[in-house]
Amino acid sequence: MESVDQQIIDHLTRDGRMSYTDLGRATGLSTSAIHQRVRRLEERKVITGYHASIDQQQAGLPLAAFISIAPLDPAEPDDIPDRLREVTAIEACHSVAGDMSYLLQVRVATPHALEELIALIRARANVSTRTTVVLSTAWEGRAAVLPQAPADAG
Repeated sequence: MESVDQQIIDHLTRDGRMSYTDLGRATGLSTSAIHQRVRRLEERKVITGYHASIDQQQAGLPLAAFISIAPLDPAEPDDIPDRLREVTAIEACHSVAGDMSYLLQVRVATPHALEELIALIRARANVSTRTTVVLSTAWEGRAAVLPQAPADAG
């Protein structure tokens, strides 16, 4: 990926509403050149969408947890993500190495809602679970940014 494209991604990661004009100023390109590059990044699926960051506490979903799951019968087909795809309290589903098969990131309103969610996950996916409740979050939602190459010491 070209350095300018990486700069565009870095800026849009920090502010997805940044205008083409401001992106141009930040990268030294014209507004039309930025527009073309962003469109190409979208077409290549490097940029897959734009979204709003939500304060989950204010939105009524203050309780976050991670639920590790493993199939009760490992001989069954591995279709767990498909079985859980429509459960909207699950924010992310990651395949992981180790004793468990998947790690689910979930968000709910109350401990009782978490208990009900765990029961739903167990029933729908035929899995055992291990749950870790988040007490506080120092930071999250930070997109990975490639390190910049060091300037030539030349």
